[in-house]
Amino acid sequence: MSDQNQFVFLPLGGVGEIGMNLGMYGFGPTDQKSWIVVDFGLGFARDTQPGVDLVFPDIRFLESEKKNVLGIILTHAHEDHYGGLVDLWERVGAPVYATPFTAAMLEAKLASAPWAGKIPIKTISQTERWNLGPFDLEMVPVSHSIPEPNALAIRTSLGLAVHTGDWKIDPTPVVGRAMDVDRLKEIGKEGVLALICDSTNAVREGISPSEADIAEGLYEFIKDAPNRVAVTSFASNVARMRTVAEVAEKAGRDVILVGRAMQRVATISRELGFFDGIRPFLSEDDFGHLPRDKVLVMCTGSQGEDRAALARIASGSHRNIKLVSGDRVIFSSRTIPGNEIPVNTVINSLCDQGMEVITDRDGLVHVSGHPRRGELVQMYDWMKPEIAVPVHGEPLHLSAHAKLAAEQGVKNVVQIRNGAMVKLAPGKPGIIDDMKVGRLHKDGKLITEPETGGVGERVKLSFAGMVSVSLVVSRQGEILDDPVADLYGLPDTDSKGADFEDIILDAIDGALDSMPAKRRKNSGQLEESIRRAIRGEVQHIWGKKPVCLVRVHIV
Repeated sequence: MSDQNQFVFLPLGGVGEIGMNLGMYGFGPTDQKSWIVVDFGLGFARDTQPGVDLVFPDIRFLESEKKNVLGIILTHAHEDHYGGLVDLWERVGAPVYATPFTAAMLEAKLASAPWAGKIPIKTISQTERWNLGPFDLEMVPVSHSIPEPNALAIRTSLGLAVHTGDWKIDPTPVVGRAMDVDRLKEIGKEGVLALICDSTNAVREGISPSEADIAEGLYEFIKDAPNRVAVTSFASNVARMRTVAEVAEKAGRDVILVGRAMQRVATISRELGFFDGIRPFLSEDDFGHLPRDKVLVMCTGSQGEDRAALARIASGSHRNIKLVSGDRVIFSSRTIPGNEIPVNTVINSLCDQGMEVITDRDGLVHVSGHPRRGELVQMYDWMKPEIAVPVHGEPLHLSAHAKLAAEQGVKNVVQIRNGAMVKLAPGKPGIIDDMKVGRLHKDGKLITEPETGGVGERVKLSFAGMVSVSLVVSRQGEILDDPVADLYGLPDTDSKGADFEDIILDAIDGALDSMPAKRRKNSGQLEESIRRAIRGEVQHIWGKKPVCLVRVHIV
């Protein structure tokens, strides 16, 4: 019946990709559901998206249900789980629920946003249980590469779903609470209808090492370094920052934090007590006054971001920090899929200048914050869900996770992508609807859709350049002045040395000669004829078709 209550899950981002995590859980009749949103993340633009700063999930369905959204729950403070709120919250307007660290990180990011101070941020504890409409919600501490990560238990009258967020099993996370295994087991005994679970490392065998395990590896690389040491990691990895600080002090080095994001996280972490017992970090201004063998630079830029600290250090453009031949740079991080080229560019630049680069190929200097297959098996053993929905991963990860879940005896494994609405209850689970999903781009100060934001034209311009032509014609169709052509991004000459501008002007002359005066009076036809002539001639000589803009002025 159409008025029968349903419990559904709908991902708008994060399923079939890494990043942009945004999930919706609905309860109620088909057309009268109440909704909660779990996470509200973003992604980063790639080289194929010139000019784009950030990428968001398309939230048009969420906007259409705005009046029925009871709240936005953030599992943790990684950009791909909460970063979209800074630009898109106003389109939804719902209260945000977050633990103290995540709430502080969000407030810091919102400081320059137009709705700073207007978002109702409700701070909750890591073990809090509260109600939102038909949902009985509970935060459950897990382990991840950031303080205060949580799974979310979602209880309804039709069953209990567990949304794991990002997690791993780590009894010694260095900072904050360890994963509450006992509570997860209790929830499993309660009876779990559905497990909506992280798939990032579903192709990797075994168990992820603990965050505490890397201290020894980092110490060996730091204490033996004859000169300066730089360590780069994710700015949000507070445990890594603390480990590096402890190891540096043991090795007799002072720590300088470089990068605004890392400095912001450090300030929040110290206020919340995560750096109790750690000596204050030094400022960039202290760099030039310390002996080479007594300094450690902790910096942003582990993903090769061109505006981050490490890229600027590698290019020699950083105002205060200069590394030279003989210095050592440790990548205490893992390259996110898609970032291989910028990361390798930075590494090659460092090596080319005589610096030594250490990565996780050389020793245990990084551990993942996501579960390997052995940890997934343990989670399924605790939860024993009736339904498994793999999320947070690319198709390879989702497929491997789905197979593993079936091997663990889960009766209903539902493989989905963004936009698929999954009925969890009542009755047989499965996809019951497909919502239109896509991307939104942050382009400067604008939020645009890919189809209308001009990115496609920019790609064409980057591939084959542009020709701009201006021509003055009388009302009788007579050419009143020589055409003017401006070339952008085209070669200067062809393979025989002929000037490309002359080639294009000859093509324009040919197009004009082929048209009688009567037809030249039609500016639209004249513009199209010249445009085709130019593109055809350039393709014949160069093999590429430039963007061609022709303006005919009739006087």
